Amino acid sequence: MTPNVASISSQPSRRSFLASTAVAAAAVAGGMPLLTACGESDGGSREGTTSGKAADKLLPTYVASTIAKPDLPSKNGSSAGYIGKVDLAALASSVPDKLGTGAPLKIMSPLWGTPPKPDCAYYKALDAEAGTKITWQNQDGNTYGEKLGAVLASSSIPDMVVVPSWELVGKISSAVTAKFMDLGPYLAGDKVKKYPNLAAIPSDSWRMSIFGGALRGIPMPAASTPGIVPYYRKDVFDKKGYTVPKSADEFLSWAKEATSAKAKVWACGDMRWSAAGFFGVQPAGTLGWNIGDDGRLTYRIEHPEYLEHLEWVRKLFAAGVVHPDDKANTGDASQRFTAGQILVFNGDMSAWYGKTTEQAQSNPDFQIEGMDYFAADGGNPTLYAAQPAGIWSMIRKGASKETIENALAAANFAAAPYGTKERMFVDYGVEGTHYTVKNGVPIKNDRGIQEVNNAWVLLAAPAPYTAHPDFPEIARKQVEWQQRQGAFVKKTTTYGMNIVEPSRYATLSSQFEQLEIDFVRGNKKLSDIQQAISTWKSSGGDKLRDWYKQLLDKNGSGN
Repeated sequence: MTPNVASISSQPSRRSFLASTAVAAAAVAGGMPLLTACGESDGGSREGTTSGKAADKLLPTYVASTIAKPDLPSKNGSSAGYIGKVDLAALASSVPDKLGTGAPLKIMSPLWGTPPKPDCAYYKALDAEAGTKITWQNQDGNTYGEKLGAVLASSSIPDMVVVPSWELVGKISSAVTAKFMDLGPYLAGDKVKKYPNLAAIPSDSWRMSIFGGALRGIPMPAASTPGIVPYYRKDVFDKKGYTVPKSADEFLSWAKEATSAKAKVWACGDMRWSAAGFFGVQPAGTLGWNIGDDGRLTYRIEHPEYLEHLEWVRKLFAAGVVHPDDKANTGDASQRFTAGQILVFNGDMSAWYGKTTEQAQSNPDFQIEGMDYFAADGGNPTLYAAQPAGIWSMIRKGASKETIENALAAANFAAAPYGTKERMFVDYGVEGTHYTVKNGVPIKNDRGIQEVNNAWVLLAAPAPYTAHPDFPEIARKQVEWQQRQGAFVKKTTTYGMNIVEPSRYATLSSQFEQLEIDFVRGNKKLSDIQQAISTWKSSGGDKLRDWYKQLLDKNGSGN
């Protein structure tokens, strides 16, 4: 039961990565990095966080779902895996009684691709099953922040709004506390038991949903294992007799051997994302702050490994093993990968299944595998946990009780676990209309592909799981890869803490991504990076460190 996954350019842009991973999370439980807003109360500061006992009393009671036992239980922070066939004719129901009353509900959400028509069969069927009457205000996911900012600045806010973590910057982060309601009276403690699928969402994910001292978000949970996979063409590796590299030097040596500009084959694309894992650098998608073994609170760019991982990627570019289009930072690296023009690329977890299905008919020999992370010197890697949630649906302040209850009913339906009638409806639509069943496996038709590209999956989600009935071995490989990497994952000091930094520091680190892009391509010098780090410290980085120290002293550590 795997929903469609949007296709977003796989060039190394953190914004596009966050967006693609958010959508993919519904399908394959990819991690979602975040930087979000939280404060003391509606009338107090909107900076800071709420954690510890103060957060615990705001959380819904956790009641795990027992409907479908996974074939591969979660381990080391992985998603759960389902690889056996499900009897589609005997699916259990996680919502035996409709909780929705059919009252009108307007929902704004990002959507990548062409949105379904408002009166399509899929929307009608979901409304009928869930007892809802939703008017979807789908917005282009690539420009969602602009629309979100404008809507939150206005006096006309839809009943429910999907809020991604990567849009929570500047005024939007403050508006979340000001414009969305406290869901505690409906969900805190045992109140959530009215909505069993919401009760089955892990507590860490709910903790990430506290904004401004109140429970305001309904989360999409995420696995804590890495969201980025260094993919390689296993079919080509096997044919050529290549050995999968297990150190930074081995990778560079292999890359030189595998590259043949004459044959139009290059080893890889821009490897910055994977290099962070190879060199033990905290990913940019986390908050970036951590207290090390030496007891010092430092930011990711202050570590020597930060420069080392960029210098290594620069060596790849200098050696000519990176595809020219990657060097020019144009096009889609994943398409170059499937075309055999590059043999390794960074991608989110969804690419494993997405590229397999894409190539199944036209290139049956195609095999995509995930390379295990290694430490640069060939030892065990140091990896950092992804945050347990990074996208939420929220209900506007002032909404009527009936609107609130219908919004929660929709979210409860969307959070149905794998192996249920509700999950099938959300992920596949109506049998005969959107999909057919062949050998016990649901297969979407053209209408299903178009209409079941929707925002229902962003209202809420069950605990992270991975399942592909048409390619169960891909699901196995994904979960086993997560479990292997998870053995080396560490939680940072700010893990699970929903933090908004003071607005005066909002753009403090914004120049580093472009600087990294330029440096690895040889367009900037090492001294430029070092100067930027020095400027970061003097322009507010050291003061922000003091702010974090006070925050952590007050709230404790996330690990």
